[in-house]
Formats: sequence, structure tokens, C-alpha cells
Amino acid sequence: MTDFAQIQQRELAALADDLSGLDPQQWRSTTLCADWDVEEVVAHLGAATRFTRWRWIRSMIGARFDPDLHNRRRLEEFRGATPQDTLDRFRHVGPIVLPTKSSPFGLSEVIIHAEDIRRPLGLRHSPDPTGLLAVAHFLAAKDFAVKSRTLAKDLSLQATDADFHSGTGPEIRGPLLSLVMTLAGRPAFLSDLSGDGTPELSRRLAS
Repeated sequence: MTDFAQIQQRELAALADDLSGLDPQQWRSTTLCADWDVEEVVAHLGAATRFTRWRWIRSMIGARFDPDLHNRRRLEEFRGATPQDTLDRFRHVGPIVLPTKSSPFGLSEVIIHAEDIRRPLGLRHSPDPTGLLAVAHFLAAKDFAVKSRTLAKDLSLQATDADFHSGTGPEIRGPLLSLVMTLAGRPAFLSDLSGDGTPELSRRLAS
């Protein structure tokens, strides 16, 4: 069985290493994650590692089931007085354990949000291939935090750099990481993809 928690720890450490080289202006750079800057995405990801099931439920109840309010409160709680303080806290986080330790969901959050940060900054990283493959299958099969299965419905996804194929229909080809990020709702990665199914995927993302 794949140890997703262990892979998460490696990916979290790699992201922390990349963040250590940022200057103050880069910490305020926009990301691919809504309207959040780099520090906010890091704080959001760090906050997610602190959740138990019951702590998450209490937080959502307190936010009247408004996920935006829930996320804002928890990231502000995690964020330090400065970006360096936030990074120091982030270096000591454990893996995301919701919904379960054996689920690839936590790893998907780490990989996706790390790329939300890296892509706009021009930083390159190759995620753990076994973990990335598991995340791709997870996103293609389920609508969980994002409507990834709905995005992929009646489309054929084919990685050009890994043994991954999912679905039937008009084909979309490209690097596995770009397929994952597009299924996570990030149009910035569409330019990495090709195939007769790409226009339909682009239309779905736009809507």
C-alpha cells in the first residue's frame, strides 16, 4: 500500500525549501488559488495539516458552513507575524490526514497548492511519480473538494510522461502534472495539453 503520509512529508519539505529562497515581494505574488498570495496559500496548506475530523467539523459549524470563511479563519490562525514566521511554522507541519490517512486526498492538496505557488513564480518541481499517479486516478474518479470527475466526464485523459489513461471520448494528452492541475480547476495548465478533447475541457473550466 502506498504511504501517502510519507510522500506528503517529502513534498511539504520540498515546497518549504523552495519557499526559503523567496524575497519579500515574491511572498506577496499572486497564485493560481483564488485571490490568495503566496503566504496565504502556505498558511492555508499549513492549517489543513492541523485538522482532525472533529476540529474540521467544529470550524465549519462556527463558520456556518461557509467554506470561504472557514478557510480564511484557519489560514489567519496559522499565519505568523511575517512570511518567515509562517515558513518556520510550515517547516514543522505533519501530513494532512483528512478524510483518512490512507486517502490520496491530502497528497492531492499538497501537490495542487504547491503548484499554485510554483507555476506563477517559475519554480520547477517534479512530484513523487507514484504519488502523482495516485492523485491523478483519485481526481479522475471522484468529485471531492473539486469537481474533477465532472470535468473529466466523457473525455479520454492520456499522460505523455507516465502510465496513466482514464476515461473514453475525445482525447486530451499532456504531462501528468498538467492533467492533475487542470482537473483541479487550474486553466493555466491548459496550454500544456493537446488533443481534440481540449476545447471541451477549456469550455468546462470557463463555465
